[in-house]
Amino acid sequence: MADNLQDQLYQQLRDALLAGRFRPGERLKIRDLAAEWGTSPMPVRAALQRLVAEGALESEPQRSVRVPAMTRERFQQLFQVRLSLEGLAVELAAARIGAAEIELLRGCIARMETALEQRNVPAYLDDNSLFHLTLYRACANPILLRMIESLWLQVGPFFNRLFTEADLSLRLNDFHEQAFTALEAGDGKAARAAMEQDLSFFGEYLLKLLELEQG
Repeated sequence: MADNLQDQLYQQLRDALLAGRFRPGERLKIRDLAAEWGTSPMPVRAALQRLVAEGALESEPQRSVRVPAMTRERFQQLFQVRLSLEGLAVELAAARIGAAEIELLRGCIARMETALEQRNVPAYLDDNSLFHLTLYRACANPILLRMIESLWLQVGPFFNRLFTEADLSLRLNDFHEQAFTALEAGDGKAARAAMEQDLSFFGEYLLKLLELEQG
């Protein structure tokens, strides 16, 4: 039972990081999380330590952990690897994706559009994560997927910054729609190109933002 609870807490924290529900530099206190989930600190501590071991969190004094701060250099390194791996995953997925996954992606796009109109950041980030990871999982390459998810655990918390400018956030669904149209047509290269445009367009914005903030 304890192991099962630890796994559940780990998955909840992991999903929250992938969806960007925590921010870079945010501290996560074990006792606060245990109180929120109505459990003892032990399984929470174990779940957090698994994420520390994966590089998604950093240990802090006084029994807390922290979402790593994002630097321009670190983001650029993550971005370069993501561009290659995620583009490959999309191209592979186009030949394998099924009707049920296509419908799931269609729903994600519709909900993201509604979330953008309502400026509902958490809802957008949840479906953004679901869209990308559903698509990548369709590549049927568990090694590639594991590498992508590891990168997303590190970069997900920084996605909140895409909502600092209203004009920018209105474009957040454009490349998703282009990738989806290509997937429906079975065009893997076009789907890959659309997803790489998505990563490049918003990645360059975030890199410039970090450059301004860090001088």
